[in-house]
Amino acid sequence: MTLTARVHDPRADDEPSGWAEFGARCGLHAVWDYGLMRLEAWMSRNPAVLGVVRDGDRIAAAATVLICRPWWRKPRYASTPTTRTACGWPRWAEVYTPWLSGYPAVVFDPDLTDDGRRAAVRAFERAVLRHVGPGLMGITYSPVYADTVSVLNRPLCRTWRNDPTTVLPNEWSTEDDWLATLSKARRTSIRRYARKIDRDPTLEVREGWGRTDTDPHELATLINRHRARLGGLPRDPRTAVAGAFLAELLRRKDVRLLTYRDADGTLLAANTLLDHPSSIVLQHWAALAPAEGGRHNLYFDCYLRCVRHLISAGRDELTSGRGLVDVKTSLGFRERELHTVAVPRLAVGAR
Repeated sequence: MTLTARVHDPRADDEPSGWAEFGARCGLHAVWDYGLMRLEAWMSRNPAVLGVVRDGDRIAAAATVLICRPWWRKPRYASTPTTRTACGWPRWAEVYTPWLSGYPAVVFDPDLTDDGRRAAVRAFERAVLRHVGPGLMGITYSPVYADTVSVLNRPLCRTWRNDPTTVLPNEWSTEDDWLATLSKARRTSIRRYARKIDRDPTLEVREGWGRTDTDPHELATLINRHRARLGGLPRDPRTAVAGAFLAELLRRKDVRLLTYRDADGTLLAANTLLDHPSSIVLQHWAALAPAEGGRHNLYFDCYLRCVRHLISAGRDELTSGRGLVDVKTSLGFRERELHTVAVPRLAVGAR
């Protein structure tokens, strides 16, 4: 096996050859589309680059990496890419995908052995070091699944458990079968909320795949407002969601948009669902607080509609990210263990 690695900046570089085939082979979700990555990178403070490891001409592994600036350097957007990216400014690299909470941002070809994965990681990290330059302080992988920790870990590294993500395995043939597994109180309340919403003449509920009838900037405003109300993540590397990105995401046939509006057309709540042959993703949920004119219990109606698609489409599981674990557990979700692996500069690219 002869491995080579290169970092591709979507803002400046063409799509890597064989990228679509690798995505299909590894079952990547919609947000790994290179065109979407390019658009998102142009609008980010810490733009994601794509590390690609090849065995000959075939892609063997890939990772999305945020090249993060120190907290004291806070421009809204990153500088324009140049032919010389390496520099001495202190920066760190986060192997992380801002659009898929609870999924690893490093992906391996299914046929790659553990030894092959370790070799691919070393090649990838050396490529990141060349790309960033002497200012690289280290690389973090977050989150990763438990069975990947041993591939990434080595002397000098530090690992720890993160908050878990939540997963609902599809074990039913009908919606009623799922509801029957919930507590009586939760089952009764979900049915009551659904009836109330269906009968409310002042509430418009619309859902569909590849929708272009919603202002993406209106949706971005709602998502960013929702995030701000809940508070940001510690040392959050993400940038505010941009309407231009959502416009391209929502027109895809594997992305469903669910919206709730009141009688005057105000967007009260919205959800994006990423379809997938096996693992569908409840991606964004955002809503106005009741004090701002929002409605109670739309959250549970959204989950009912997502589970409805899970069962009717015969997908294997529905994932819902981190947070509100107790609420999601009451809906039948289970925890999936997640970890972080931090690689200091001295261990980057080492065995």
